[in-house]
Amino acid sequence: MSNMSGRGNLIAILSLLTIGAAFSTDVARAADDVTEDQIVRALAPAKKPLTRGLSVGPQTQTDPAAAAAEGRFVQTIRNRSTRSLSATEREEIATIVKDKPRIDLEINFDYNSADISAKSLPSVQALGRALSNPDLKGSTFVVAGHTDAAGGESYNQDLSERRADSIKHYLVDKFGIAGTDLVTVGYGKTKLKDPANPLAEVNRRVQVVNMENKATASK
Repeated sequence: MSNMSGRGNLIAILSLLTIGAAFSTDVARAADDVTEDQIVRALAPAKKPLTRGLSVGPQTQTDPAAAAAEGRFVQTIRNRSTRSLSATEREEIATIVKDKPRIDLEINFDYNSADISAKSLPSVQALGRALSNPDLKGSTFVVAGHTDAAGGESYNQDLSERRADSIKHYLVDKFGIAGTDLVTVGYGKTKLKDPANPLAEVNRRVQVVNMENKATASK
């Protein structure tokens, strides 16, 4: 009788451990998915509180002349195809976004493809809801594709551009985001987030930046 009771207790303990492990896995998985609220807070202008722990850039004020010049430049790149941007224009975009609210999203794509993976759809959907939020709606956003260092430069440049376009098309088709409010750019492997580990997953990302240019958006 005591042996059977001992086995019963052992089975009960193992069952509890299994349930606990499954619960912990679900919590960890859920924590990895970025939420709409996190994206809104990360992309909100400087006057709004920002979420700690996200990849958020410094928030600085520019003088009126610089802001006007920036606005004119943004106008020239809106409604442009990703591949039409010159290397100089891509670098100018990179310079401007350094001082803008931004967030890095680890969005996975199917192998050697611009198709968004099923496991990354929740993050892309959260992005769509965030950009539809009244606090953000109407701003001009840069959607920048980045790859890791595997493969050649031209291959990665093309892949990053196609992936940025894929995100834009999804946001336009599924959430009605104005295509003119989304500037897509690809950087290939030229701007690694973790240069010390060029093949790391964190380098394969999509960066979204709020250009805060509502004066010309949605027109």
